[in-house]
Amino acid sequence: MEGQKKISAVKEELQAAEETMLPSFISKYEKDKRAGIQNLVQQAKRKLERLEKERARMETLKQYERQYGDAGFVCGIDEAGRGPLAGPVVAGAVILPKDCGILGINDSKQLSRKKREELYDIIMEEAIAAGIGMASPQRIDEINILQATYEAMRQAIQNLSVVPDILLNDAVFIPEVEIPQVPIVKGDGKSISIGAASILAKVTRDRLMEEYGSIMPEYGFAKHKGYGTKEHVEAIRAYGPSPIHRQSFLKNIFI
Repeated sequence: MEGQKKISAVKEELQAAEETMLPSFISKYEKDKRAGIQNLVQQAKRKLERLEKERARMETLKQYERQYGDAGFVCGIDEAGRGPLAGPVVAGAVILPKDCGILGINDSKQLSRKKREELYDIIMEEAIAAGIGMASPQRIDEINILQATYEAMRQAIQNLSVVPDILLNDAVFIPEVEIPQVPIVKGDGKSISIGAASILAKVTRDRLMEEYGSIMPEYGFAKHKGYGTKEHVEAIRAYGPSPIHRQSFLKNIFI
């Protein structure tokens, strides 16, 4: 009988079930009185509930995209790496489809590395257009971090394969850009487009810092990504600044 299917087999069935299959899984097994089966049914119900909550959260994250959608292509803009002592500042620009169904997008700092990596691949596959821009440590020293951030953002916009009609920015207004802009404070947690841009910028920069870490392992870039941790500061004092350190950020370290 179907109801007497081994619990281990039912567990495998649940693990393989896509979201759309969860209601039928619950209906199929909820009358099976075995404790192990009931536990699996409850797992399925909790999973379905989490997915429904996440879908509702994502709909909330689309509020700005809906508000400005009539303008045409809505592009989210965000950056990663304004604060570190080393490495570039990286900006991401993303245009998502209006019917975007990606789940899990959030401020990149709120996500695990594994989740960011997963979402990076999904965003790059499903986005209408995605662009990356960056400003080097030398450029940061030359024009200051804020101006370098703006420069990276402008570059990210230019690297899009589609020209956006409106920009949703994380908190800033980008000078020298003719496209209409909407600065949104803490936008990476309020807009799906800005959240997606923050993920692209963060993953791109982290991967780059890990490459630098393999070239200059004494600084520990792969671990701290250039931020001013105690370990990093001690390495700078021991080995001196590397070619990717921001000289303008190191003044306090050598006092």
